[in-house]
Amino acid sequence: MLSLYTLILGAVSVYAAANYPPIPADLTTPVQQRIAIQSPNQISVAWNTYTKLAQACVQYGTSSKSLRSKACSQNAVTYPTSRTYFNTVQLTGLKPATTYYYKIVSTNSSTQQFFSPRVAGDTTPFTLNAVIDMGVYGTDGYTIDMDMSKRSTIPTLDPSLNHTTIGRLFNNLKQYEFIIHPGDLAYADDWYEKAHNFLDGTNAFEAILEQFYEQLAPISGVKPYMASPGNHEADCTEVPNTAGACAEGQRNFTDFNNRFGASMPKAFVSTSKSSAAKINANKAAQLAKPPFWFSFEYGMVHVTMIDTETDFANAPDGPGGSAGLNGGPFGFTNQQLEFIDADLASVDRTVTPWVIVAGHRPWYTTGTGCAPCQSAFESLLYKYGVDLAVFGHVHNSQSIVPIYNGTADPNGFKDPKAPYYIVAGGAGNIEGLSSASNPPSYISFAYDTDFSYATIQLADKNHMNINFIRSYTGEILKSQTLYKSHSHQFVRNI
Repeated sequence: MLSLYTLILGAVSVYAAANYPPIPADLTTPVQQRIAIQSPNQISVAWNTYTKLAQACVQYGTSSKSLRSKACSQNAVTYPTSRTYFNTVQLTGLKPATTYYYKIVSTNSSTQQFFSPRVAGDTTPFTLNAVIDMGVYGTDGYTIDMDMSKRSTIPTLDPSLNHTTIGRLFNNLKQYEFIIHPGDLAYADDWYEKAHNFLDGTNAFEAILEQFYEQLAPISGVKPYMASPGNHEADCTEVPNTAGACAEGQRNFTDFNNRFGASMPKAFVSTSKSSAAKINANKAAQLAKPPFWFSFEYGMVHVTMIDTETDFANAPDGPGGSAGLNGGPFGFTNQQLEFIDADLASVDRTVTPWVIVAGHRPWYTTGTGCAPCQSAFESLLYKYGVDLAVFGHVHNSQSIVPIYNGTADPNGFKDPKAPYYIVAGGAGNIEGLSSASNPPSYISFAYDTDFSYATIQLADKNHMNINFIRSYTGEILKSQTLYKSHSHQFVRNI
């Protein structure tokens, strides 16, 4: 007579089928590649392998036929439920705004390329993308079935992704220089949405991570991909108060921290002539906690990435927070807020006229806003004259008029003091889109019909153009120009 234990094991073997991608025959094959801006003359190259490398190395140079420079690292990391090791190597001494070629050292890798960072103060127009709440595609995602069998080389885009946001980002590679993604990347914690994962959530969680970051690699391996956390990075499931049931390694933003912790920057050394700016920038660098909160500069823009999930009063994903996910803290009390204060105070508008702050949970939105986030962050954004605030979490696209403390700025989009807020959370994921019906009066545009994302063009020191793009067709759904005079070296509105 079969025991109950044997019956359960049999059920698991029949029905549990986590969709792990096949492991390459050569275990040194780089997978899940991603690059990031690390400093004004430095790019980080990160990737995963199915074996621990004695030494992770990257060859690079300005000619694809002559990769004369080489950088190595021995700092591979992993966690208990991961099948892979996370490798990060820093490529230093880069000339600004230059095309470089690189090859991860392996018996089975390809030569890729990237465009090195523009120095702060470079006034050349450029475009960056804001992509949030994207999620895996295929049998574990919201949209399509796909073939994941081609796994033994650095990936090119799978044809089945051509109608997705990933497909649009790939097809438009020449039109933008980097991507910001403040939160909710793979949606691995939604594994239970698919019945075939029900009996093996631990493996399903890891399988979705492997799938997603391999799908993303054709973009993130050639364009700097700057990420900060969202609620879906917190635990093995998003179900409140269940973190204790998660396998070791699938709690408290572990994959996110291992994946991006060594590749995101802290805060750049100030290029301002002001000694106060230099002091504040140095303070910000000491307070930064990548990949949770950090900043960088690129041409005409200063970008500050924040953590709306933990490390401030009543943070929704923090211990005892409303989401019941019990994440963090990752710094001492008020470290993140002190970082933001010092970081934004350091921005010299004669060098980088534009300031963008990007985080996950919005407080102005068609859905339910994050009141603790507003209490923690809004006054800092207004005080230092942040030009554009980018958020997601609500799964649609929204353009919100410049606003502070619930009151629209009387200047509108022509030299407002208040930040211009956008929500770019409609990139596509297993949970689908959020209704944008009956938007508040301060929302000038809302779109919930199809997947979409935002492009941000720095046209010159006074004009920023934001376009919302329908992922499937590439059409512009909404275009908005923000004018700012940027007449003061340092902005203090409070």
